[in-house]
Amino acid sequence: MTSLKAPIPLMSGSEIDRTIVRLAHEILERTTDLPSLVFAGIRRRGVPLAERLARKIAELEKIDIPVGIVDITLYRDDLTQVGQQPVVNKTEISFPIAGKDVLIVDDVLYTGRTVRAAMDALFKLGRPARVQLLVLIDRGHRELPIEAQYTGRTVVTTPSQVVEVQFHETDGVDKVVLAGREEARS
Repeated sequence: MTSLKAPIPLMSGSEIDRTIVRLAHEILERTTDLPSLVFAGIRRRGVPLAERLARKIAELEKIDIPVGIVDITLYRDDLTQVGQQPVVNKTEISFPIAGKDVLIVDDVLYTGRTVRAAMDALFKLGRPARVQLLVLIDRGHRELPIEAQYTGRTVVTTPSQVVEVQFHETDGVDKVVLAGREEARS
């Protein structure tokens, strides 16, 4: 028998803000050609994270980093399991990515399948010079050989747990919690 376990707070709004500041500084330290840098936020919560990072870099360096939106729906390897009529949104990248340093941005890195799908969607648009990954939370349990170059926080989880990232832009609040089920002991 399983029961719902009370969500465990992982990050508050202020912790998310501080993490974004740190990640922006890391990006600036490691990027040698800032004008070639573009962000591709994975729809849904990768987008506000990418936009916040771009704003922070603009504040620090007075340079605008283009932010695009990647929709992975058609590139998922489990599309037949998603439903009869999956909701497909549009990838919205209004700038060329050929020859650019593309930073894919997402909220949680888990199996790696979402990132693989995002790369498939991006490569339909051109051939970037380099593709890197930034995630707010890395929860482990990879099924594909994908790793983030920039990580806000690494969290140890079980496969039955879920990391829920909430941003004010999409959810009305900024926080990260660990939710899941608890196995009953016999």
